[in-house]
Amino acid sequence: MPAAKSPDERGTVPPFRVPALRWVDTPAESGAVERLGAALKSSAVLARLLVRQGITDPEVAERFLHPRLADLADPFKLTHLKEAVLRISKALLNKERVLVLGDYDVDGITATTLLVAILRRLGMNPSYLVPRRMEEGYGLSHAVVKRALEESQPQLFIALDCGTNAVDEVAVLRANGVDVIILDHHRSKSALPDEAILVNPHVFDGPDVPWLQLSAVGLVFKLVHGLLKHLRDEGMPLAHEVQLKEYLDFVAMGTVADLVPLTFENRILVRHGLKRLSMSAHAGVRALFQASGLELGQEVHPVDVSFKLGPRINASGRLADAALPLDILLSSDFDGAYEAAQELNLLNRQRQEIEKKIAQEAEAIVEATQSTSPGLVVYSAEWHSGVVGIVAGRLARQFYRPAIVLGAEGVFAKGSGRSVPGVNLVDALGSAAHLLKSWGGHPMAVGVSLDPVHLDVFRAAFNEAILEQLKGAQLEAILEIAAWLTPAELDAALLHELDLLRPFGEGNLEPILGVRGAQFNHPVVLFGDNHYRFQLETASGLVGGVAWNRADNLPPPRVPLDLAVKFGWNVWNGRKSPQLELLNWRVVG
Repeated sequence: MPAAKSPDERGTVPPFRVPALRWVDTPAESGAVERLGAALKSSAVLARLLVRQGITDPEVAERFLHPRLADLADPFKLTHLKEAVLRISKALLNKERVLVLGDYDVDGITATTLLVAILRRLGMNPSYLVPRRMEEGYGLSHAVVKRALEESQPQLFIALDCGTNAVDEVAVLRANGVDVIILDHHRSKSALPDEAILVNPHVFDGPDVPWLQLSAVGLVFKLVHGLLKHLRDEGMPLAHEVQLKEYLDFVAMGTVADLVPLTFENRILVRHGLKRLSMSAHAGVRALFQASGLELGQEVHPVDVSFKLGPRINASGRLADAALPLDILLSSDFDGAYEAAQELNLLNRQRQEIEKKIAQEAEAIVEATQSTSPGLVVYSAEWHSGVVGIVAGRLARQFYRPAIVLGAEGVFAKGSGRSVPGVNLVDALGSAAHLLKSWGGHPMAVGVSLDPVHLDVFRAAFNEAILEQLKGAQLEAILEIAAWLTPAELDAALLHELDLLRPFGEGNLEPILGVRGAQFNHPVVLFGDNHYRFQLETASGLVGGVAWNRADNLPPPRVPLDLAVKFGWNVWNGRKSPQLELLNWRVVG
């Protein structure tokens, strides 16, 4: 593939550098920390972390630290959710043919699983389908509508995690006598499908509602919550038999995997859903859990969803038929589901191999042609468009700038973009929308497709849009220290307090702690390709730690150091002990 010239080679932009890491500490107001700590009877570290999150009221802090399902808002406060509930209730009463469409990512798969499972419990037998990525594209496309009308001839069509912008497709369904409900959390870009019942907080609800950032599976949870309330009020016995909290395992998986902020209602759902996930009553979930190398009953964290469960579900949608994980999650046959989950393992390994090869080639292109560009846009007709998102994230982290990686899908270049703090990808793509076939997403992550003939012009427009946002500033890599402490404060009591802040994820990042005056008085132990283990002396004894991919920069022995660490639990052979993860170090002074 001939290398396209980057904007800096044309002399239109100044050269960009990969920034050095800068430690940043934004201290919390000391009076607020003292007052909150006294009210909660907590350590100053926990109080400081809460105040930095903007939480100073003790009652708000208690709700944050101890989220309750009872604190979820009435589902009927969501705009148009009541209409959706009444339409589904009518379909249930009249035994109508219902078809559920879900997107092929984890959020779409779990949303579909949740809705289909609940409707089955209520006596309905809905059909379901997932787009065939390579043939039908994303979401509620004309190809999907054609297949739905041919195969199922539904009377009610329910689209999940897609459809907000599908005006023409909804019109086709309505012209064929099909009613449409859409539950989606993507932003609208143009006209809305006014012939459908649309539930989308980003379109209709205010900016401060606690359900604003729900993913698709979170919206389905609100929908089925409202449906059960309505049917119970109508005296339906089956509705009283369904315990909705038993389905929070699906909600946790989809919410974590979709990278929505783990705040407000998402925090409540995920906190309780992760507990449910570790002891799921669903055979399909247990099969996927064990096939992913997890043990039933073990404590589950978002990282387990992000790096074990989620990639296996996604691999099927990227490389094969996304209906496979949906069939697994809906299955009541553990043995059959476990055997199918092994196929997901195989697909996931294939995905990893493909991504590794693409990443190596993409890095070489950047080094050769775009090493000093403000943004990165790389493309090859040989790359699989379904697996480039992780590569885009890797490039963004490695070169610390926005990155778009495109593969081939038919005659178009299609792929994903990932950003870094300081650059809004939605705004950057919006300025080049006239060059794109389709695009959309969030400030930090987008999907995009275009005709490859426009690639050079798009790359230039993308870089110019980034420069406009930065207004002369350079991108800067920052290591933000959430709280400072001494080695003596690294104990189990602090860890139990940090556990109250979980689950960590988007909008509630795991705090990076600064440790002042630490010394490596014991030899480090190298392992793997580039890792090492170490021990620090604390008031309660030695605390072990690990540094991933940092063996090329070992800390000096017996020298006072500042450390940037994460502090958590290490579980091994049923034993649980405190463990540090070293992110960076610097010599004191």
